Amino acid sequence: MEEKKGLARNAANYGDREFALYLRRSFAKSMGYSREALARPVVGIADTGSDLNNCHRTAPELIEAVKRGVLMAGGLPLSFPTVSLCEPYLNPCSMHYRNLMALDTEAMISAQPMDAVVLVGGCDKTVPAQLMAAASAGVPAVQLVTGPMSANRFQGERLAACTDCRRYWARYRAGEVDEARIEEVEAALATTAGTCGVMGTASTMACIAAVLGFMPLEGASVPAVHADRLRIAEEAGAQAVRLIHKPVKPTELLTPQSIENALRVLLALGGSTNALVHLAAIAGRAGVAIDYHRLNELSDTTPVLVDLKPTGEGYMEDFHFAGGMKALLHELRDLLHLDCPDLDGVTLGERLGSGPAYVDRTYIKARENPVSPVGGLVALHGSLAPEGAILKRSAATPALFETEARCLVFDGLEDLAARIDDPALDVEPGDIMILKGAGPLSSAGMPEAGYLPIPKKLARQGVKDMVRMSDCRMSGTAFGTVVLHIAPEAVAGGPLALVETGDRVRLSVEKRSLDLLVDEATLAARRARWTPPEAPRRGWDALVRREVTQAPQGADLRFLLPEGQ
Repeated sequence: MEEKKGLARNAANYGDREFALYLRRSFAKSMGYSREALARPVVGIADTGSDLNNCHRTAPELIEAVKRGVLMAGGLPLSFPTVSLCEPYLNPCSMHYRNLMALDTEAMISAQPMDAVVLVGGCDKTVPAQLMAAASAGVPAVQLVTGPMSANRFQGERLAACTDCRRYWARYRAGEVDEARIEEVEAALATTAGTCGVMGTASTMACIAAVLGFMPLEGASVPAVHADRLRIAEEAGAQAVRLIHKPVKPTELLTPQSIENALRVLLALGGSTNALVHLAAIAGRAGVAIDYHRLNELSDTTPVLVDLKPTGEGYMEDFHFAGGMKALLHELRDLLHLDCPDLDGVTLGERLGSGPAYVDRTYIKARENPVSPVGGLVALHGSLAPEGAILKRSAATPALFETEARCLVFDGLEDLAARIDDPALDVEPGDIMILKGAGPLSSAGMPEAGYLPIPKKLARQGVKDMVRMSDCRMSGTAFGTVVLHIAPEAVAGGPLALVETGDRVRLSVEKRSLDLLVDEATLAARRARWTPPEAPRRGWDALVRREVTQAPQGADLRFLLPEGQ
């Protein structure tokens, strides 16, 4: 039977399908649509605009531009709302709701009449949630991001959220900046629409979506307030109509080769550690697994070429005007699978062509002069992390890469908040600080708390970095020698659950190892005493506890994965 198109797609069944379509057209006409308009193929537009999401405040004008592109190409654009996520506004954290947004978006794409969809996202968890949803829904999808904010010129320096937020807050904690100054800076950190202006998670995910083929390469970096952002939105609408006539399912772009390209880009960007969890979740929806050992092989052969904060000095607007993704990928050309297609069937090699017309080597380095000769991330394994952990070496202190030390343990976020600034805290600069009980299964929801603050008494002595470890995440805008995503997490009963203050832990970036130096008999006695925290009994929290996977699998929900995963 021929698949229905346009408004006839996904009609309800009351026992009389013709009546269901008649009823649908009747209600559509109440909104002023003509019969001619309702006969067109439908492009859905996922609207994530929200007064509680500053990163998405340009969503209304982007959607108008998408609609213009759809109409000019002969389609009917229909926008619909979904969950919208913005990190500063959510409790316990936005990651706890990423899978909820993915579930909502998948359901709305699948249930409503649309032949293709444009996904309007931007803030950290929104783009992965939308791509996860698209992969599962199977409807042709175009990604459109809101774009990065522009850096603000402020008293002789440039500022943008959120690396500069963290830098100034660290100075405030250290007593270098007073309250009046921190309040003054607060108003200067984010002054335009858009996502964080550095190579944080939002920017990293935009770059990954572009290399995967879900949007044009330049679409990853055009500033939110630039007119080109609206032209890209218009083109996204036209692209969606092309997909109706020549459908490409999202999973057709999510292959082992394209995922490896995305990993190369992540490493060359010095990109966010969060992107690895999100990419694992997106790939997992297509039945593709990410191997941490392969990640290390790629990292050792992929240089960091982009000099942006938090690992360098520039901002996303600098990256864009320096040549952007096309310039970066041209440098990596021999390391990429160039036959991977985009939504139009154009291969990555064809998209790159002869390279960019212009490259500013201040921000996008040549292969022979990299920011770092090796990739930004490494995976660690050992007795403390049997299933793996992640370190962003491009944002860390090399002198701390080989560390064996006593550890100071915080059992959850409340314990951390209560004790971190206690003048009597027994901590030295050479200690390893460990936070446990904050992974995907925890009530904290895997927050960006892995960037444990330097205790005030050490910060005021001039300590800028310490080795910090946890089963949670850190912001893509953060920096420091921070081991993240330790798996299995503490709530799952992994070795991390058994660590106590005073134990010794050994980190070796060279050996890619992370070990708890405690004898088996002691650990067995601790395991016998350990009990997991009580599980939530209702709602989303209970569903997450029951179904969420560990970080290496993307912290997705098991029942949303393809059969056999």
